[in-house]
Amino acid sequence: MAKLRVIFMGTPDFAVPTLDALCRAADMDVIAVYTQPPRPAGRGRKHRPTAIHAAALAHDIPIHTPTSLKAAETQAGFAALGADAAVVVAYGLILPAAILRAPRLGCFNLHGSLLPRWRGAAPIQRAVMAGDRVTGVCVMAMDEGLDTGPELLRAEQPIGRQDTAGDLHDRLAEIGAPLMLEALRGVAGGQLTAQPQPEVGVTYAKKIEKAEARIDWHGQAAELDCLIRGLAPFPGAWCEWRGERIKVLLAEPVPGDGDELPGEVLDDNLLIACGAGSLRLLKLQRPGKGVMPAADFLRGTAILPGARLS
Repeated sequence: MAKLRVIFMGTPDFAVPTLDALCRAADMDVIAVYTQPPRPAGRGRKHRPTAIHAAALAHDIPIHTPTSLKAAETQAGFAALGADAAVVVAYGLILPAAILRAPRLGCFNLHGSLLPRWRGAAPIQRAVMAGDRVTGVCVMAMDEGLDTGPELLRAEQPIGRQDTAGDLHDRLAEIGAPLMLEALRGVAGGQLTAQPQPEVGVTYAKKIEKAEARIDWHGQAAELDCLIRGLAPFPGAWCEWRGERIKVLLAEPVPGDGDELPGEVLDDNLLIACGAGSLRLLKLQRPGKGVMPAADFLRGTAILPGARLS
């Protein structure tokens, strides 16, 4: 049987397991990789290639880094590759109709939620921030809408009470890779047909805004716990202590209400009063430092009962 000629389109770490799986599969031939161009990153602001760029180099696959797919020349070059299918995983560019139509079987997207819940840019973070107890990944046949294409396959994944977005990201990336292979084989063999997404239950996972990351201690402890885990490890929820920005990467809700002011430190082990309940801070990070457990953090930063975080 002839190999399936696949164009891979992706950018971040989340996409790497799927590219690796395609490259290992005996019945797949990844003929090209499309990814975002290298951009300034880190303190030195040096141009850094994407995670998929690095993975494609390791697999010796031709790499394309257009800033847009709208140009007729770019679209013609894409079509000239003669792909059977395109696989899209967190690529970050809109695919025009001409790109969607070019592969023989179509374009297939791996999305980090159980569609139609959490369409959009930040499905993993939003699921944790909303307190969802289950999420997953979907493979859909792409159309011109925002994550609106018909669904081929899905796999569920529970969200644990201490799962961060980072934890969930890694698990979903791993279970998504074999799911995409199964979908491609099913479509190519005629055993799998995409089904329209449900019309009810649609939510949108908008991009994380910087303003959302500041902890408002007037909120409920359970909701702040979800916020902290949903923003960990990046960008990281934060508060201030004596003018210094402290990131909180993990906390634990503690029930009970008293007369304390929101943000007040209640004991020697970073129990913080909230608008309802309180939060025990478990992992923190000072500017320029690594993430550390609360006990290690307190050895270098004394935050005593009665103090107040803002």
